[in-house]
Formats: sequence, structure tokens, C-alpha cells
Amino acid sequence: MKFRFSSVSTRLFLAIFATCLLLVVIMHQGVRLSFQHGFIDYIKENDQQRAELIADALAEQYDETGSWRFLIRNERVFFNILRSIEHHQRSLPPSKPKGWRSYFWVYDNENRLILGRNVPLPNDILRQPVVTSDGKTVGWVIASYGDGISNEIDRRFDEQQMMTSWLIAGLSLIVALIATILLARGFLKPIKRLLDGTNQLANGDFSTRVTEVGRDELGQLAKDFNHLASTLEKNEHMRRDYMADISHELRTPLSVLQGELEAVQDGVRQATPETISSLLAETHTLIKLVNDLHQLSLSDRGSLVYRLQSADIIPLIDMVIGQVRWRLEEKQITVETHLPNQQIINIDPDRILQLLYNLMENSLRYTDANGKIIIRVVIEHNQFSLYWEDSAPGLTSEQCSHLFERFYRAEGSRSRASGGSGLGLAICYNIIEAHKGSIQASASPLGGVCIAIHLPLKQKENEQ
Repeated sequence: MKFRFSSVSTRLFLAIFATCLLLVVIMHQGVRLSFQHGFIDYIKENDQQRAELIADALAEQYDETGSWRFLIRNERVFFNILRSIEHHQRSLPPSKPKGWRSYFWVYDNENRLILGRNVPLPNDILRQPVVTSDGKTVGWVIASYGDGISNEIDRRFDEQQMMTSWLIAGLSLIVALIATILLARGFLKPIKRLLDGTNQLANGDFSTRVTEVGRDELGQLAKDFNHLASTLEKNEHMRRDYMADISHELRTPLSVLQGELEAVQDGVRQATPETISSLLAETHTLIKLVNDLHQLSLSDRGSLVYRLQSADIIPLIDMVIGQVRWRLEEKQITVETHLPNQQIINIDPDRILQLLYNLMENSLRYTDANGKIIIRVVIEHNQFSLYWEDSAPGLTSEQCSHLFERFYRAEGSRSRASGGSGLGLAICYNIIEAHKGSIQASASPLGGVCIAIHLPLKQKENEQ
């Protein structure tokens, strides 16, 4: 793992390790303070117990002699009592008086010093009464103690505990360092995979995918990344196909125009009205193709403005049939309609009229002479349904599934020779999608194709 302060890995490592370091230091200081306070309390409690034992031993001696003469005449009695107590408590050989933690004083009941240095008493002292067997207080045993650790053995023990505590803290930091490195690497692995994948996407490699591990936010991010890469790959393929289809569609009429013009230029053909009409027909084909491309690009990017309103769709169907009646008669195609007198739905009349013209143009181009077109309107499941059927030639189910793709033409009689650009039904698909509806193609009982359009009906509460 390379360490650069500006990198996420370094900052994540430092953040985790700094937190672990702070926790270790706080825990070490807490343990040290707890040990010192607990050990000092232990020393105080031990001194209190020793003072009680000394007071009891002095009380026994006082009962035997009836006064403090035994102590005044011989101070060694006191030290013998101390040695006996030390030997009893520690089960060790008696130590010298200089090894004791506390200083002792003995006063009688009139507060006169019997044993000890004649100095002012310190603030931190323990006072234990000397009570005889008859319950009379004849004196006091006073022991001093300090807030720190003064005994040499206790000091060595404290230093040993401190070294052990620092050793544990150091080992904890090493463990924290190793754990931090592993955690940082574990957290950053999926991020690094996403970063590498993003760089590959930026370089145009849309086939790249990252491993989806876990169900957390990073796993969801990896899943979204793969979905984005898949979408970009699909769009790139569509863009390439789109450009290839456009160039292919434009090449045919341009080649015809070039050939006709070169023939006129070389004198092979004369610039007769028939030749000019042929050139004009190819020009119209180019204009229509460019217009269809423009309409499709607008609908694809959502630039077409849709002014939805409550409108009757039946007159729009009748208008389309009426305007192409002479072409229907020319090909001897009959139109059978099953329409209600009125059907109000929420539509953009201009766009729906464009859709109906495209459907009619598709039927006129690809339906054989003496054929038939059936247009039916059905209200079902709270939606408006329009079924547009024509007669042979027909399409397979596989061909029907691709019918709304741009530049798609089925093989056979529904081919480029009929003059279509292959964009009309793609425009229809975008128009219906903008109306929150659906459009499908299937085989027609008449032997041709059935286009089914479903649009939601306007809710009653909105009809005002």
C-alpha cells in the first residue's frame, strides 16, 4: 500500500490507526491510574491493620505492667512487636525497621509522647486507640502514610507493573497497526476495483466489469457500476449501428442521384422531364429520410414538446383514412373500422396524428394489392386499446420483436425496395412511450401484421 497523504488509503489508514493509538493511550493511562490508586489504598488498609495489631499488642503489655513503663524503659519492645507483625503478615524473615513504609508514634491518654520523634505530626496519619481489657483507653498509636509509594519493594513492584503495562500497550499498538493495514486494504479493495473500472470506461472500454462482493453500499455501487457499463456498451453498439445504418440509407439515393447526373453530364441521358422527375423523386426520398432522422433524434432526447389535452381520437383516425383514400383505391385495399362514436382520452392530437399517418403509411407500403386493413378500438382494463391490422405479407414472431427498432426492415416483400426509411415505427414507439402507453407488434389473423397500442384513460377526477 503506497502512502501518499492526498490518497484515500493513507487518510483512512491514519484515521483508523490514530483512533487505535488514542484508545491504547487512554486505556494505558486509565489502567495506570487505577493501579496506583488501588495500590495506595491497599497500603493504607495494610497500615491501618498494622496499627490495630500494634495497639492490641501494646494493650496486652499495658495490662501486664499497669503502666507505660515497659515502653519508656525499653523501646526495643515496640520494634519486637513490629517484627512479629511483619513476620506474621508476610511469612518472611523479619525485616529491619528502615524498610517499613510508615512512621509510628505512641502517646498516652494525656497526649504525652512516649515513643517516636518529637516533631509535629504530619497531616496524613492514622490514629488507633490502645484499649485495655477493661475497656479503658490508655493511649494512642499514630502511624503516618504518604500519598505515594515509598517502600523499596513496593516501588520495584510499581515499576515492574509500569513496564508490563507499557509492554502490553506496545504490543497492542503493533496489533492495531497490522489490523489497520488489513482493514484499510479490505475497505479500499472494492473502491480500487471501481476506480480501475472507471478509468477503463473513460478510455472507451465499455466491456469492463467489476466483481460484486457483499450486499453493503460498496456492493450496491459495484452492481450499479456494472449496470452503467452494460448500458454504455449497449448504447455504443447502437451508436455504431445507427451511424452504419444512416450511411447505408443515404448511400442508395445519393448513388442514384450521382449516376443520373453523371449520365446527363456525359450525354448518355438527356435532361428530359422524366429524368428530372426521377432525380426529384430521389431528392424527396433524401428529404424524407433526413426529416425522419430529425424527428427520431428529437423524440429520443425528449426535445419534442407534448401538449397533452382531453381530445377525441376517433376524428383523427377518420382524418387519416380520408386523406389516403385515393391511394387505398389505387392499390384496391379496403379499410374496415370498428370505432365508437366518440372516445375522449388524454393525448397530444398532433403527435397522435403523426403516429396514425406512420401506421397508415406502413400498411400502404407493405400490404399487397387487393388487401385489407382493419382498425379496431377497444376499451379494456381502464385503458384505450387500438388494434391496427393489415393483410399479407406477414412477419414471423422474431421479426415482429424488432419491428420498432430504427432502420429495421424484414426480409422479403417488406424491404427497402418499397421506399420506406425504416424509421416510422421507431418514431411511433417514442410517441406512445411519451404518452405513458405501450405498443406491440404481432402476427395478424389477416396474414399481415397487427399493431396493438394501449393508452391509459384519463381519470375522472382530472376531467374538468
